[in-house]
Amino acid sequence: MTQRPTFNGNRGLAGRLALSRLATRVSMMVERGWPLLLPLVIVASLFLSASWLGIFTRLPDMARIGLVAAFAIAALAALYPLRFFRIPGAAEIDRRIEAANQLLHSPVLVQTDRPSGRESSFSQALWREHQKRMAGRLDSLGADLPRTRVPERDAWGLRAVAALLLVTAFAFSFGPTGGRISDGFKAHGAHDAVPPRIDAWVTPPAYTGKPPIFLTADANQATPTFTIPEGSDVSLRVTGGSGEETLAYADKSGNSRAIDPAGPQAAATAKPAASPATPSKIRQFTGKLTGDGTLTLTSGEDQLGRWAFAVIADKPPQIRFVGEPKRAANGAFELNYQIDDDYGAANAKAVFALADPQAPNAHSLFGPPEMPLSLPRRGGKSNAARTSKDLTEHVWAGSSIKVTLVATDDAGHTASSETKTLLMPERPFANPLARAVIEQRRLLALDANTKPRVLDLMDAITLRPEDTFDNMSHYLAIMSARSRLKMADSDDQLRNEVSYLWEIALGIEEGNLSAAEKRLRQAQQALQDAIKNGASDAEIEKAMKELREAMNQFLQEFAERAKQNPNAPQMQQNGQELRQSDIDRMMDQIENLAKSGDRDKAQELLSQLQDMMNNLQAGRQQQGGQQDSEMRQQMDKLGDILRRQQEMMNDTFRMDQMQRGERQRGQNRDEQLGQDEQQGQSGENGKPNEGGQPKPMTPQEFADALKQLQQGQGQLKSDLEQLKKGLEGMGMQPNEGFGEAGKSMGNAEQALGEGEGDAAVGHQGRALEALRRGAKDMMKQMQAMQGDQGGSEKGGRQQNADRDPLGRPRASQGPDFGDSVKVPDEIDVQRARQILEAIRKRLGNALSPDIERSYLERLLELK
Repeated sequence: MTQRPTFNGNRGLAGRLALSRLATRVSMMVERGWPLLLPLVIVASLFLSASWLGIFTRLPDMARIGLVAAFAIAALAALYPLRFFRIPGAAEIDRRIEAANQLLHSPVLVQTDRPSGRESSFSQALWREHQKRMAGRLDSLGADLPRTRVPERDAWGLRAVAALLLVTAFAFSFGPTGGRISDGFKAHGAHDAVPPRIDAWVTPPAYTGKPPIFLTADANQATPTFTIPEGSDVSLRVTGGSGEETLAYADKSGNSRAIDPAGPQAAATAKPAASPATPSKIRQFTGKLTGDGTLTLTSGEDQLGRWAFAVIADKPPQIRFVGEPKRAANGAFELNYQIDDDYGAANAKAVFALADPQAPNAHSLFGPPEMPLSLPRRGGKSNAARTSKDLTEHVWAGSSIKVTLVATDDAGHTASSETKTLLMPERPFANPLARAVIEQRRLLALDANTKPRVLDLMDAITLRPEDTFDNMSHYLAIMSARSRLKMADSDDQLRNEVSYLWEIALGIEEGNLSAAEKRLRQAQQALQDAIKNGASDAEIEKAMKELREAMNQFLQEFAERAKQNPNAPQMQQNGQELRQSDIDRMMDQIENLAKSGDRDKAQELLSQLQDMMNNLQAGRQQQGGQQDSEMRQQMDKLGDILRRQQEMMNDTFRMDQMQRGERQRGQNRDEQLGQDEQQGQSGENGKPNEGGQPKPMTPQEFADALKQLQQGQGQLKSDLEQLKKGLEGMGMQPNEGFGEAGKSMGNAEQALGEGEGDAAVGHQGRALEALRRGAKDMMKQMQAMQGDQGGSEKGGRQQNADRDPLGRPRASQGPDFGDSVKVPDEIDVQRARQILEAIRKRLGNALSPDIERSYLERLLELK
């Protein structure tokens, strides 16, 4: 039997032995404890896996409680083997060290043991020698690794399944359907219920131009009632609900109608990988709101949402004539009208009917003419519009007709104007033979039964051709028409004959110019249709090319006819020359506006071009009487006075600036001379004319210049007094602007005499402004007097007599104040082009929502 005395040997050996014993002790404890603790670890990992996989949230409360209890019992049972755990002793540790290091004769135990029996000096010395020899074997000690022998107990490796399940469940817990560790200890009633996502919006009809209204937006939560246009569509989507939601709309009287969900999306699963026990469904509802009411979304007995609507009824449009229908300069039929609608009319047209009754058995070959009306710009300041169309080729031209304007909006509402009775404008034919052909054409077109009579009339015309026809080609054309009419036996052939007679009449009347004019009108109409229908840039460029060619052909033939006939209309009206560059620039503006998307201005400018050509084709020579000539002379005098007053004000301003500059330079020279005297250099640096400076005016020269300005201002005042007397002699009443101008001129003359240039400039500016006011009033009086004298002129429009074919004020009608130019500026064209490019770029983005794309497409239509 041995004891364990304290070891008193080498301190290094003691330290190494202590560390080896500690490591061996830990290894032996793990070796003995891990097999006993492993069942508890496996039970805990299975519980965590079940929690993270969300199993507890999917089980009823009783099953959840039972499963938790089963895990608790299993955990208690796994604790039972721990009772067999014991801590290793010191001798066991030493023997484990010796066995691990393969040491013989127990060198570790020798270091702590002592010999038995009686001790003597010899035995002690011998024992110490034996310890030293054994300690020499302990130079390198190592601890042994634990050997749990778990694989011997779990030959199938089922513990790895628990570990793999734990790692998978931990990763799954971060997903939307993952669970928590606490789910096993919470009842289902205590869970936070996730409400379904509700998205609801109202889309107004496209023609209203109103944006969609999102009912569930945070900004609209406090809105008690939503105001929407009639015919709006409501859309509602429920995501993550129970799939049993219903939507109903109740009107003001309490009548409720259900809005059925969309079939394909009613039971759509949001995520196919989700568990079948918890499907995430999307229910989509779509309906139309036609009256005031309340929209209610319910799920079982629960109300999920409620919205009240006030529906604005779509008012029918209103259309009326603005003035009387009139005949344009070239015979085109012109209508001025006004269309009022809450969202703008969709289309409008003029409906024609014959005012005179027809024969009971009359068989007309043609129906009434068609004349679609241009619509005013939506959102514009004015709802007035104008449409002109050449109807002189229609067979009703020259007949008494009834005209009614009809407008229709996008909601289908139709409105009509009052009915006007008038004589449809016709093309005047000066040639008697052409008039006879047109009369035969009208008889045949209005009643096909008059064919025998028309043949008789043709026979009468061609009976003595040598006395009737100056050009035998006309005779051959009429004989050809007679042969064709005689063989015609269907309505289509008779209609072709009517068209042929029109071409014959035009050829007799004007020759080749009629074909050029027809081509020009067709090109103008084609371009107008292209702009109205939103054609592409290539189509607009093609239409503009045809218009330019037709315009050049027309102007060439117009010029040739003017050379042949000195009395023919000229490309000049009242001294204002119409140049080819003006027409080209105008057509370039039309093309740029149409391509940039500003179609309204393009159509307006095209209408001005048509009016210009109407005036040119009509060939009206504004030949006023003696009084009209005197008026123009007085206007020329007024323009000259305005120009001279402006020049005099500029001269006075320059003189005043020169005087101020001389005073300033004199002060600077005095200061410089003073400094030079102090430095003793006054005799060398005092040369005022060095450096290229202009020679200043002497006081005498300045006084003479002011005297000349004073005399010129007095002469202007005298000329203004003579102009006032001349206007009074013509029956006009000069307004107070001329009186204020004369008074300011007198003050300016007095200020110039006193040498006060600054005050004189102020008086001259006031005189100039007063002259302009007086000029405007005088022009209005002249236009009124000219309108009274020439307002009944056939085919004329006297309200535009003061403008050239391009719509500009005439140079002979007084000064131009610059406030009536209708051609758009370049900045307007550039701005419109930038907006169009931005819309197209946004529309080309594939990620844009469908609602935004639809809105942008409506912007490009620009109805």
